[in-house]
Amino acid sequence: MGRRCSDDAASSVTLPPPRIPLMAFKVSDQSFSNLSLPAALLTNLESLGYLEMTAVQAAALPLALAGHDLIAQAKTGSGKTAAFALPLLNRLQPQLFSVQALILCPTRELASQVATEIRRLARYRDNIKVVTLCGGQSIGPQIGSLEHGAHVVVGTPGRIMDHLRKETLTLAHISTLVLDEADRMLEMGFIDDIETIVARTPVGRQTLLFSATYPDNIHALSDRFQRKPRRVSVDAVHSEQHIAQHFYVCQKSERLASLVKLLTHFQPQAAVVFCNTKQLVREVCEHLCDSGIHALALHGDMEQRDRDQVLIQFRHLSCTILVATDVAARGLDIDDLPAVVNFELPRNADVYVHRIGRTGRAGKEGVALSLFADSERYKLQGIGDYQQRELEFEPIEQLAQGSKSLPSPPFETLVIAGGRKEKVRAGDILGALTGEAGIDGKAVGKITVTDYAAYVAVARAEAGKALGRLLNGKIKGRKFKVRKL
Repeated sequence: MGRRCSDDAASSVTLPPPRIPLMAFKVSDQSFSNLSLPAALLTNLESLGYLEMTAVQAAALPLALAGHDLIAQAKTGSGKTAAFALPLLNRLQPQLFSVQALILCPTRELASQVATEIRRLARYRDNIKVVTLCGGQSIGPQIGSLEHGAHVVVGTPGRIMDHLRKETLTLAHISTLVLDEADRMLEMGFIDDIETIVARTPVGRQTLLFSATYPDNIHALSDRFQRKPRRVSVDAVHSEQHIAQHFYVCQKSERLASLVKLLTHFQPQAAVVFCNTKQLVREVCEHLCDSGIHALALHGDMEQRDRDQVLIQFRHLSCTILVATDVAARGLDIDDLPAVVNFELPRNADVYVHRIGRTGRAGKEGVALSLFADSERYKLQGIGDYQQRELEFEPIEQLAQGSKSLPSPPFETLVIAGGRKEKVRAGDILGALTGEAGIDGKAVGKITVTDYAAYVAVARAEAGKALGRLLNGKIKGRKFKVRKL
C-alpha cells in the first residue's frame, strides 16, 4: 500500500498572487482564421500543421496582435513560440533591412529551436532573414551574417552583449522584444545583460515576456521593462491524467542503487534523469554507466559542441538515459519521451511540474518517477499542495527488482564532417546510405544537419556496415570523414 504524505509542519509551496490583472480568455472556435492575419500566413500555417490554436496561442495572440505588451505564463511545448512569432512577423517591414525583432533565450538549444520555427512560420513572406546569435560558436560568421542584414535576431544574452560591445549589432529599430523563458534567464544570472540590452532598444517597442513559472523577480522584470502589460496564464499543456506519478522514499546512501532499481523495473526506452547540481549529474551518469546502462550527462560545464552532440544522440535514440540539470535540459523538446526521473526532488514545486511535463505529451502516456529521503518529505508535501492533491509514496524496498540492465539503445549515431555550409542535405545522406551502401531504408533513423556537421542514426546492427560504406564511398560525389559518436 502506498503511504500518504501528511507532515503538518511542512512548508507548502504556493504561487504569489498576481499583481497584473489576469485575462480570462475563452473561445469556442480556436481557428487561426478568426485572427486578423494575412491570407498567405493562414495558408502557410495550415501547410505546417497549425490547424487550431493551443490554449496559450488563443489567449495571447489577440492581445499581442493588438499591440499590447504581454506577460504570459506558459511551459515548454505549449505552442508559445508561435504565440510571439506571429505578432512579430506581422509587424515586420521587409523593405526595411534592419533588425526589427529580438528574441532573448536562456540557452543555445532553445534559441536554435525558436529560430528554426520562426523561419518556418515566415515562409509566407519573401526575403525575411532570421539570424541566430549564441555562444559556443565562432563570432566571425555571425558578424558576416549581420553585415548582410537581418530582420529577426534570436540569441542568448551573453552573445548579444558581445555583438553590442563590438558594435556589430544595432537595436535602434527594434519594434518587438521577446524574453523567452525569462525565469531561466534570471536563474542563470542574465539580469544585468538583459538590462543593458533592453536599454539599447526603442522605448516604444512591444515587449512580450514568456515564463514557465511566475516568481516575484518576474513581476519586478515586468515592472521595469513593460508598459501596462496584459497577463495571460493557461493550464499546463500536459494533463496530469496522462502522467503516472510514483514516489519512493529511500536512504540517501542508497539513492544511486535505488535509481538503478527504478530503471530496471520500469524499463523505459528513454528517460531524462534530473539532478539539482552539476556534480550529481556527473556522479549519477558514471554510476549508471558502471551498472551497464547507456547514459550521457548534460550540464553547464560542458563545451557547447559536446552538449549539442549529447542532445542529438538522445533525440536519435542512440542513448537510453540522459542525466541533466534543469538549466542544461532547457530546450530539450521531445514529443515522445516515455519517462522522467527525479533523482532528487527539486526545491520548488513548480520546477517539479515543469520537469514531469516533458513526458505524457500529445495525449500519450508518460511516467514520472521520484526518489526522496525521509528528511525531504516537506518537498513532497509542497508538491502535493501545489497540485492540490495528496500524494502517495512507498519505500523503495517494496519495488520488485527488474532485470539486470536496460536494453541497448536501438540506434547508433554517425557524425559526418560536412554540413549545410558544404551543401550537405539530409536527402544526400539517406541516398548515400540506401543507394551504393545498400542499407535498408528502415534501418536509417533521424538525420540532423548543422552548419558544419551532419548526424545520422542507424540501427545498431547496421551501424558498422554503414560506417564502412560511408568511409569508402561518397556523398554528393565528395568524400567526408565519418565516425561513430
